[in-house]
Amino acid sequence: MPQGDRLPIDAQSVDAPLSRFAIFLVVTVADTEAALEAVRDVVSGIDDLVKTVGFRDLGGRLSCVVGVGARMWDRLSPGRRPAELHEFIAITGTPHVAPSTPGDLLFHIRADRQDLPFEFDRLLLEALGDSVTVVDETPGFRYFDARDLLGFVDGTANPIGAELPEMSLIGDEDPNFAGGSYVIVQKYLHDLTAWGRPTTQEQEAAIGRTKADDVELPDAEGPQLAHKTLTTISDGAGGEFDILRDNMPFGRPGQQEFGTYFIGYSRRLWVTELMMQRMFVGQPPGYYDRILDVSTPVTGTTFFVPSNPQLRALAVPVLDEGEAETGATGGDAPAEFAADSLGIGSLRPATSKGVTP
Repeated sequence: MPQGDRLPIDAQSVDAPLSRFAIFLVVTVADTEAALEAVRDVVSGIDDLVKTVGFRDLGGRLSCVVGVGARMWDRLSPGRRPAELHEFIAITGTPHVAPSTPGDLLFHIRADRQDLPFEFDRLLLEALGDSVTVVDETPGFRYFDARDLLGFVDGTANPIGAELPEMSLIGDEDPNFAGGSYVIVQKYLHDLTAWGRPTTQEQEAAIGRTKADDVELPDAEGPQLAHKTLTTISDGAGGEFDILRDNMPFGRPGQQEFGTYFIGYSRRLWVTELMMQRMFVGQPPGYYDRILDVSTPVTGTTFFVPSNPQLRALAVPVLDEGEAETGATGGDAPAEFAADSLGIGSLRPATSKGVTP
């Protein structure tokens, strides 16, 4: 079905078309049985709330994707964990750090009208009540022709067509969780004054694309690589491991707050993690992503997005089946991508665009 013909209401639509507005809501859940049961009731019935609010304007295309953190997943479904799910692990580069911040549940709320996400957010938090604590609530908006506040088009490299589910949805490598997805969120704050100092040509070299018309520039000779090159992970045979981004700008000019809310869905969590390690540590180490000199992450959290049937099934508690299934690498991660002192993994020898798994 063409994207333009997608159903306007889909409570767990990772690949929903880009929307004009969004709210990124991250909460923690109280450590009580009452809070756990409240969360079960709300998240398993999230599609009903989407319909309640979205029915007011079907053309508004309201949707909500629910992500569950590792700690919360173990409470909701003990003994059966998606193969790659774990808490976001901070990445310490020199001089920039990607912090790890709390988050049990993510609600990625999208629509083409600003009032629909607002009303959904309001009713959602009312239903959750004191069972949760809001740790981040960021409203985003589409900026001109899908640009970020740095002035560049954001999300050009997203997979399309048949590649979209292939890159964003778990498959046969983890059959118990097929149809799900991993998602990482980071909230970046931009220093626009500092970003205004380099020339347009210098900005383009840092990004790896032209600013006016979004044309990809040739790979640099190195050792300093552009953002688009550092975040391109290759299979060594001409193919690439992509992720699905639905980033949005946010800001309050009166408070001098300008930022980008990064949200990346992936079939393979290790791909997004490796992109981030290359950004913060550098490839080679020390040659980090120069965007980080003006863009600072203040949050970092990982979630698993269950399929619709799995989301609905969370309404019913399951018996603990033993130790959670952890430590797997999704079936096709590089053998060298094992936990190291950074908690992420060691970088393999890279081509100009990535690593060979």
